[in-house]
Amino acid sequence: MTTIELKNILIHRIAGIDDKSFLTAINTLIESRSDSLIYQTTAEQRIKILEGRNQIANGESFTNEQVEMEIDQWLKEK
Repeated sequence: MTTIELKNILIHRIAGIDDKSFLTAINTLIESRSDSLIYQTTAEQRIKILEGRNQIANGESFTNEQVEMEIDQWLKEK
């Protein structure tokens, strides 16, 4: 069986399914194997992303090591 034949069989079988929870499970499985995910963002999220990118470009960021050290210091104070 070729890939195209298998796809056509699956499309036909999925089209006959009326169980929403089963279809949701199939969708989740397919999404988990997707090579490229497209995220839908709000205008506010896009603004925050742009702000974050600008902060990184301006050197206003911390390395993971710096953050871990700060957390360790904070935990020692508790």
